Amino acid sequence: MTKSLYATMKALPGHREKVASLLTALAENVRAEPGCVRFIVYTLEDEPDLFHVEESYRDEAAFKAHMGTEHGRVFNKAIETLVEGGASKVVFLKKVA
Repeated sequence: MTKSLYATMKALPGHREKVASLLTALAENVRAEPGCVRFIVYTLEDEPDLFHVEESYRDEAAFKAHMGTEHGRVFNKAIETLVEGGASKVVFLKKVA
């Protein structure tokens, strides 16, 4: 069963471009993972410092593999001083229809 989630993060003042750059690089790496189905990065039209990332993985094993990647660790470390709360907020989704 597909594992889906979204993550949000708000760039601290003056750090929007750096966070966008880090997310762009991360997206390229994650999309190359064999279990990645979807990885799309957005900002909100009316709040460009807020990033919204939609992610889906083939299954739980693919998600666990994603969580163990070096590029993920590097990204999470890099955003510690760039986003509110030092990390993204993750919400796991359950398909209804």
